[in-house]
Amino acid sequence: MAAQAKHITKAGGIYVGCSGWAYSSWKPDFYPAKLSAKKFLEYYASKLNSVEVNYTFRSLPSESTIQGWLDATGHGFRFSFKAPQRITHLSRLKNCGEALDAFIHSIAPVLDAKRFGSILFQLPPNMKSDTGRLGAFLKDARAAGLGAKVRMAFEFRHESWFAGETYALLEKHGAALCVAESDELTTPDVRTAVFSCYRLRKSEYAKRELEKVTANLRSQAGDGDVFAYFKHEEEPTGALRAASVLERLQTA
Repeated sequence: MAAQAKHITKAGGIYVGCSGWAYSSWKPDFYPAKLSAKKFLEYYASKLNSVEVNYTFRSLPSESTIQGWLDATGHGFRFSFKAPQRITHLSRLKNCGEALDAFIHSIAPVLDAKRFGSILFQLPPNMKSDTGRLGAFLKDARAAGLGAKVRMAFEFRHESWFAGETYALLEKHGAALCVAESDELTTPDVRTAVFSCYRLRKSEYAKRELEKVTANLRSQAGDGDVFAYFKHEEEPTGALRAASVLERLQTA
């Protein structure tokens, strides 16, 4: 196994990565030109210390698949997961108890190995604020074992959610507001949990912007773990940006 990337502060860890790793098109700028696809995750973990697994949005991984991921990465590496579309897009947070149970069961090996980051619940752009539905879902989630030990982060893509009532509800249940920024919309940077979650999806980041990102992550880690994920795409730009931020954190 390759050496592992890491950055830990006195208060919390800072975990930086992308929302995927299985891209041959990242050669040769991120992955070495002759690296086998079977070695991608191991190499990825030598440069970055976390990944947001988007695979789980459409399909639940097998136990053997997850064990392979764990074997390819070190103890300091963290896996975050995108919640299944059945929960966020098809059911839209309503009557999700069975789906939550199945999802948590599928990622149990990561939880047992203490390699878990957080679960991202990314809501559809056309889903407007409904704090009654969100509150009921959060209660169901707690009943399914999510909460303090199984961290939850919510990405709202309709600006009607950006209100005090939403933030208070998340804080009540220990869930984080995922601070997502894109070319179209930026979530207010409001902390509602003992950890922070950032999704950095803008098409361009100037050097000064990456320096600001680095400084903010370091500041937020004073209060707990921080997870930050750059966009996954066919070009290796996001992975290179993530590696640049982590390198800044390690050398500052």
